[in-house]
Amino acid sequence: MKLMTHVVVGYPDITSTIEIVIAMEQAGADYVELQIPFSDPIADGPTIMKACDIALKSGVTLKDCFKVMKRLSSQVSIPLFFMGYYNTVFSYGVEKFCHDAKSAGAYGLIIPDMPPDEEEHEHFIAASRKHRLAQIRVVTPASSNHRLKLNAQVADEFVYCVSHYGVTGSSVQLTKSLVPYINRVKKHFNLPVALGFGISTPAHIRSIKNIVDIAIVGSAIIHTIDSSSSNKSMLSNIKKLVRSLKI
Repeated sequence: MKLMTHVVVGYPDITSTIEIVIAMEQAGADYVELQIPFSDPIADGPTIMKACDIALKSGVTLKDCFKVMKRLSSQVSIPLFFMGYYNTVFSYGVEKFCHDAKSAGAYGLIIPDMPPDEEEHEHFIAASRKHRLAQIRVVTPASSNHRLKLNAQVADEFVYCVSHYGVTGSSVQLTKSLVPYINRVKKHFNLPVALGFGISTPAHIRSIKNIVDIAIVGSAIIHTIDSSSSNKSMLSNIKKLVRSLKI
């Protein structure tokens, strides 16, 4: 099973963000999400919200995120994705954002609050295509078959499945409804299936490894940063966590 991990750019600081991503690749991560900090990250729980808040209060800007992506893309070989919210893209300018993201080395974009229904007005998917950025679509257990079909028509690389109702950091459970949900997604997407929200332990990984192709781990990385006593121990602890999740 492949593993995608997650950082908030600028948390705990810019230099540490770069070191953490390099450490995660060294430990076996297959993909990394670089979250652009935002003041109202609606899909995120308190752990990632706090990290975004601290990054923003320290002055991290979108330009800084591009600089971090540029530096990392020259130092790691795994695909790096920008994750963020559409307000950031819209405010910066859709075409300019996609151009600058690609120029910085981003492999793709994960923008969960940009539905395909709005494409005729926003042209976000078209701009992603123009600049050869993978378009990662996010679906949830509440997504109807119609919405799954719409997203499947524009998805690239893999589909990001939210494991359950709620926000990031809330615990995932292998409930009776998870398998039918994933099977329903697979009927519409001819792509690998990634599962996120609440995945944080080897036991979680083992419970889903025969159901999906990619596990997504975010809040557990932030918790590891928060619980580490020094930069050296932080990087060591993150490597230990990532290695434990590569099952």
